[in-house]
Amino acid sequence: MKLTLHAYDLPLAHTFTISRESITSQPTLVVELTQDGVSGYGEATSNNYYGFTIERMARDLAGLRELLASTTLADPIELWTQCQPHLTDDPFALCALDQAAHDLWGKLQGQPVWKLWGLSTDKIPDSDYTIGIDSIDVMVAKMNEFPGWPIYKIKLGTDRDLEIVRELRKHTTATFRIDANCAWTAEQTIRNSHELKALGVEFIEQPLPRDAWSEMPAVKAQAALPIVADESCISETDVPRCAPLFHGVNIKLVKCGGLTPARRMIAEARRLGLSVMVGCMTESTVGISAIAQLLPLLDYVDMDGAVLLAQDIATGVRLDRGRCIYPGVAGNGVTLLAPGRDPLA
Repeated sequence: MKLTLHAYDLPLAHTFTISRESITSQPTLVVELTQDGVSGYGEATSNNYYGFTIERMARDLAGLRELLASTTLADPIELWTQCQPHLTDDPFALCALDQAAHDLWGKLQGQPVWKLWGLSTDKIPDSDYTIGIDSIDVMVAKMNEFPGWPIYKIKLGTDRDLEIVRELRKHTTATFRIDANCAWTAEQTIRNSHELKALGVEFIEQPLPRDAWSEMPAVKAQAALPIVADESCISETDVPRCAPLFHGVNIKLVKCGGLTPARRMIAEARRLGLSVMVGCMTESTVGISAIAQLLPLLDYVDMDGAVLLAQDIATGVRLDRGRCIYPGVAGNGVTLLAPGRDPLA
C-alpha cells in the first residue's frame, strides 16, 4: 500500500464554542491508502485538549511508510493489530489509518463496510445537530438555521445554562441532549437534571471533569436523567470502569484508535448493560462516513461534524435533518474532492 497524507483547515460556518474553547476552523489530517489503483481515506482532527497536532500525527504515520509499502491489505483488523504497537501513544493517527484501511477494504471488495460486517441499515438512529455556546439569541438563531431536526445537542457550561435551555425549548418540540464538557460540579448536575428533564432533555453528557470518579456514584444515583461518559471514556479499558458510574458511553473513534477498537468497546458496553453513542470531533465527511458504518450497532449518534463546516473536502455519507443517507460508493463511501497540503513539507 502507498501512504499519502493530506492536511486541511476546515472552515466552520459559525464560531464553535464549548466550555473550554472556541474555534473558527478545525485543522484535520486525512490518510490515503492506495492499493491496486484504489484509494481509501481516513481522518483525524487535531485536538488541544488531548494534545494531538497535525504535525505529530503526520510524523508518526510517516514512520510506517516502509511497513505499509510491503503490506497487502487483506483484513483491516490484521493491519490495525500490526500497526498499533507503532502508534501506541497516538490513537488519533491510528484512527485515521484504520478508517482508511476499512474504506479501502470495502472498495476492494465492492461493498459498504457495514454490509461486510454483516449489519443491516434498516433501523439506525438519527443524528443530533450541535449548538455551540453563544449568546442566547445566537443559539436560537443557530437552531432555527436547521429546522426540523429531531434532536439538538446543546453545549453548556455557562452561568446561564438553564436559561439557555428554557429559551431554546420555546422554539422547538425536538428532543434535547445536553453536553457540559466537564464544566459542572456534582451538585450542579443533580440540581440541573430535574429541570432539564422537565424541559425535554434526553440525557446529560459528561457533566463532571473526566477524573471525578469519586463523585459519580452520587450523580448517577440522584440525577433525574441518564448520564453518558465522554471524556471519561477514552479507550477500551475505560468501558468497564464507566459501567457502574454512568448509564452510557460516548465512543469517539479518534480517542480509541479507530473503527477496530470502537467495535470491541461497543460489544463490551452492551455486555455491561450500557447504552452506546458514537460522537464526532468536527470532522469532514471523511470521518463522518466512517462513523456511519457503526450506526446499526448504536443507540445514539452525534455525527453532524460536516454539517458544521462552511466548506467540506469530500463526498460520502450525508445527513438530511439527522437522517443518514449512504452514498452509492463501496467502503465507507468516501471520495476526496481535492488533495490537501503536505503536512510534513
